Parts: sequence; C-alpha cells; structure tokens
Amino acid sequence: MPFEDEFGDALRRTGDSFRPPDRSALVEGGIRRGRRRLARRRAAAVAGSVLALAAVGLGGAYGGGVLGGSDAGDRASSAAGPASPTAPAAAAGSDGSITGRQMLDTLKGLLPEGKVMHEEGRGNGTTAPGTPTMPYASVVFDDGDGAAAIAVGLTSLDPEGAAAAGHVTCPSQTLVAHDSCVAETLADGSRYLMFQGYEYPDRREETRRWRAALLTPEGVLIDASEYNAPAQKGAEVSRPTPPLTPRQMKALVMDKAWQPLTKKLDKPEKEERPDATGTGATGTDASGPDAVRDGLVRLLPESLSVMDKGGQEGYGFAVVEEKENGKGASLVQINVQRGMGDVAGELEARADDVTTLPDGTKVMLDDDLGADGKGGRGTVGWTVDTLRTDGFRVVITAFNTRSQSQDATRTAPALTMEQLKAIALEDHWLTFR
Repeated sequence: MPFEDEFGDALRRTGDSFRPPDRSALVEGGIRRGRRRLARRRAAAVAGSVLALAAVGLGGAYGGGVLGGSDAGDRASSAAGPASPTAPAAAAGSDGSITGRQMLDTLKGLLPEGKVMHEEGRGNGTTAPGTPTMPYASVVFDDGDGAAAIAVGLTSLDPEGAAAAGHVTCPSQTLVAHDSCVAETLADGSRYLMFQGYEYPDRREETRRWRAALLTPEGVLIDASEYNAPAQKGAEVSRPTPPLTPRQMKALVMDKAWQPLTKKLDKPEKEERPDATGTGATGTDASGPDAVRDGLVRLLPESLSVMDKGGQEGYGFAVVEEKENGKGASLVQINVQRGMGDVAGELEARADDVTTLPDGTKVMLDDDLGADGKGGRGTVGWTVDTLRTDGFRVVITAFNTRSQSQDATRTAPALTMEQLKAIALEDHWLTFR
C-alpha cells in the first residue's frame, strides 16, 4: 500500500465517529450510506479491537470522504532523491488551489539537514463523487541515523466543533497506550498537541509514532506525524526514535511557511450541534458528546468503582473494579447506533447465542471475544449485542483487562453477562433513537 494511502487510512481510522462535513457535494443519500459503513466498521471494532477515540493516530476527525481516494486531487511523487526534476510537476496553483509540489517543497524546506529518499504529495481537489480531498506531503527522510517516514496534512475544521477538539486532545491511556502527550493553548489562541506513542498500541512491533497538531482559532489544522521506520506499517524499525525532536515537530507545524497554503483552504463548515431539545438532527447524541459515557456510568452496578472513563458521540467506556476485595481493573465499553437493521444477519452470524424478545428485539451474546489473539495475553471479552426492529442497536462489552491492548488483569470481566444484558436493554438508551 502506498504511504499516502496508509497515511489516509490512519487519519480516517481515528475519526470514524464524526460526521462528514455538510458540503453541498455530499447528497443526503451518500451521508446515510457513509454512516452505515461507519457503523459497520464500529461493529467490527467491537468484535476485535477497542474503538479509536479522537486524537488517536494521525488525526481526530478525518471521517468519510475528507481525504478521498489515493488517486484524487493533484499528486506529485518521486521514487528517489529530493525534488527530482523528472518528478511530475504540479500546477502552479494560480487558480487558488494547493498543489502536491507546493506541499512537498514546503515540508522539505522545513526539515533539518539530511537526505530525502522518497516523496509523495497531493494537493486539494475532489474525488469522483465530489468529496474534497486533503492536501498532504510525505517523505522518507534520513538524517544519517536511519530512514524514517514523515508526513503532514492540512485541512479546515470548525474550531468550536468536537471533531477539531479531538485532534488536539490527549487520548486516555486506557484506549491508547502512549509514552507522552502534551496539549496546550498558545498565546494566540491556537491549540497544540504533541503525542508520542506507537503505531500498534499492543507494541507487537516497536514502530513509534510521534504526532504534532496545530489548530488555529480560524479552524486551520496542520497535522504532522513521523515514525522510526521508513513506513507507517510493514517496515522494520530503522532507528530508536523518529528523527525530529518534539521541539522540532512543534516548529514544523507552527512555521509561517505554511501560511500561503493554509490561506487557500476552504472556510471550515460549521459542525452540526444538537438542537434545543438535545436530540440533534443526526447521529446518536441525546444531550452532548458525553451522553453515552455518562449513561453507562450511571447504569453500572453500585458495587463497582470507576477508575477511568471517557467517550464521544455514540460511544462510552469506563474502567471499573470492585469497591471491596477488588480483583483488578476491567474495561467496559458501549456503542449506541441507529440504522443497523441492514447488518442484522451479519451480527447474528457472529454471535454464540441469539434470542428474540416479545417486542422483536434481538439479543446476541458472545463470550469468547479476545480469542482472536488481537488483544493482550489472556484477555477475555463478553459482549451483549441488542438490535431492535427499527435498526436501533446497543452493544456493550466487558473485558478482563483495563485496556484491550494490555495483558489480562483479572480472570474474568467485572460484569456478568446478565448485568451486561440489563444495561444494554435499559430504557435509558431509547432516548437516543
């Protein structure tokens, strides 16, 4: 897979729960289909890995269509050597567009002394369906201590929206194990984040991923990532750490050299907010981005204490342990989704046991989540998946570990199947329909 596609996948991977921008080119039918694809990705995630929260990976809110396909927009690439004269030359951008060559030249001009062995870039544009693409540049850079992938992307977001906040908010260690994360507000009102973690949270490979993100008060996001390997995935580690220090990464995204390009970005679209009743026109937000998390915490057995909690629209998690004679930390996570009727057969086929209640609600149980070996050693997950006749779904899972990427911390999850079932079928969740 080309590096720009890996970069795009990483960006998209972290924004699955956010809505696409309400751009005129996105017809309502496309949005509905995108949400269903999003929901299916969530369903798969619940079956095999922790859902990514915002600020995990390279970005927080690059949901369906923001990046577009790998061939969309203007591209400039060179297999070897910096600024190869034989590389496809991008247009000058006199029409106000951003070109791949401009992105590459700006990135390379901000790197310290070293050799660029591979480069690829893309400007802004649209995919065939009319979805806008994000300009980016990626290089393989060697300062003499080993080749490393470095990439940067530009986009505009509602600076007051949840998607924007996700890019510059440190994730919980429960969901994303990392070495360090610093988030700060700068003197001009910009928000900055420096994340130092790993490509694989379970560290099955020692590929480090360091990310710097700058969000301006106007909604311009400059998002850069670097690795200690020549590719995000599938390449051997080439050096102990990525080539740029945190200070250099901050200088890179804050440099004024980006301003001529960021001025060409579209004005950010206002992110949809819940209406006065708190229901909102789309999504599953009944009272705010923390509504699912707060509902989960309220419905947990009183015998458990909450050690950590978090979430976003449609998703919540809590790390719990018994108040008396604690047996170890246990992760509980829940998803609340609409429009899932078209995947009913898929969900039933995956379950160990399926029951249909008198009102037609399907209750599907799975008590061997974790057996796929994708979690830490000895991890066990118990899932109750409920699907109502109108496609409204509530799925809850409890693990015998505080983080799915970590080894088991107890013999069994802190909640029984019956307790999980009671929470999933609570009338409380019907306010999200």
